[in-house]
Amino acid sequence: MAPLSKQSTVVVTKKQVSSDLIGRKAILNLTSGVYYSLDAVGSRIWDLIQEAKTIGGIHTILLKEYRVEPDRLERDLLALFEAMRAEGLIDIVGQANSTTPHARSGA
Repeated sequence: MAPLSKQSTVVVTKKQVSSDLIGRKAILNLTSGVYYSLDAVGSRIWDLIQEAKTIGGIHTILLKEYRVEPDRLERDLLALFEAMRAEGLIDIVGQANSTTPHARSGA
């Protein structure tokens, strides 16, 4: 697996279900049957990656919402996403500058 960077695009995998539990998230990995719990900050990050976003984009959003040193936040985000990837909770869908082919229409 390639290492993650701020240019990596992440999204929750379809092989999980999650639920809000009063400011926390409960996540069930449908493949392994393992449950996970996220605190309030983790839950905010989980909400942000319901749609594909770059780690850099998430970093920018969280810097505006929380008092945290940028370097610390970057390290923590990369570590969190590496752990989530290892547990099968997220998919890495490309780099920020990659393009997605568009469906052809007509004929």
